[in-house]
Amino acid sequence: MKILQVNKFYYPWVGGVEKVVQQIAEGLNEENNLKIDVLACNSRNERVIEEVNKVKVFRAKTLKVILGMPLSFDFLSLYKKIAEDYDLIFLHYPFPLSFLAYFLFSRGKDLVIWYHSDIVRQRLLEVLFKPLHLFCLKKAKKIFVSNPNLIRSSNYLSKFEYKCVVIPFGVDLNYFQANKDIKKKSAKIKQIFKKPLILSVGRLVSYKGFKYLIKAALEVEAQFLIIGEGKLKRSLLKLIKKLNLSDKFFILPFVDDLRPYYLACDIFVLPSISKAEAFGIVLLEAIVCGKPVISTRLNTGVDWLNMDQSTGFVVEPKNEKELASRINFLLKNKDFYQQFSENSKKRAKEFSLEKFLISLKNELLSSS
Repeated sequence: MKILQVNKFYYPWVGGVEKVVQQIAEGLNEENNLKIDVLACNSRNERVIEEVNKVKVFRAKTLKVILGMPLSFDFLSLYKKIAEDYDLIFLHYPFPLSFLAYFLFSRGKDLVIWYHSDIVRQRLLEVLFKPLHLFCLKKAKKIFVSNPNLIRSSNYLSKFEYKCVVIPFGVDLNYFQANKDIKKKSAKIKQIFKKPLILSVGRLVSYKGFKYLIKAALEVEAQFLIIGEGKLKRSLLKLIKKLNLSDKFFILPFVDDLRPYYLACDIFVLPSISKAEAFGIVLLEAIVCGKPVISTRLNTGVDWLNMDQSTGFVVEPKNEKELASRINFLLKNKDFYQQFSENSKKRAKEFSLEKFLISLKNELLSSS
């Protein structure tokens, strides 16, 4: 069965959804006669057709990226050209352009959808494309979601609960086992950050809530590190300087291997402030590494993944006081810290990449 997996962007673009799309493409390609190709938008105004880690990738020319959404007329042209060659179309939501392409050019094709989150930032897009969204959701044979919270809280999914299939995301548990090289790199990081280290990872955009983590640092005796890039980098650095935190709060660009940083940190924090944070793959990776985690109450997969007062704490978004309080509690109460760490390791076993891929493979094979 030939499957065309469609998303806004694809590796090496950095993002949680893009990571999942890559895992599916690379993990299931050539499995049980599945042939999975990927159609996405390029980050520049150039059409590219290439093979990436044995996966055929079509990248459409993109004029501009606006609020995280690519503007690409070439995407529609490229979709129309290639969609007929596939038995099953696999759309990742939210990406309104792909829903438009399906409606215009392949509405007779079998369809499945991975519903990652509601449209949060681009409200006008949601209004304009609502008829298309409803058409495709009705047409889809199955709608995959990463967690049950999403079905209950979504603007759309409660109407389609009967066709929703919950498949939690997964990571390669063996990959995150600390070997000698990782431990050596981790030790060097700890030498640099001599105090307890609070880590966060993500694109430097508004919904990640990093400014609240910066403000929380005022009340915590520790050092803080964010690993990420994005349009808010300059303003976040200004805030760090304004609050006289330059000696305890640092921002580094994305790194190829986060494992030494997960191992080196004492606590991992995901301070997101909106439902745009639908799951938090980096949160899962920190849990797999046995770290106590602190996240925010968003009624998404984030607060389903992080079990409050078991694997860590769930706090109210935009509340730097509560965030600082919970960080301080974990740093000062070693018994709770150790228990949360052990619980994280146990929780991680439920989220293996192998389990994720097997579950999805079985659902795809029964969808056509």
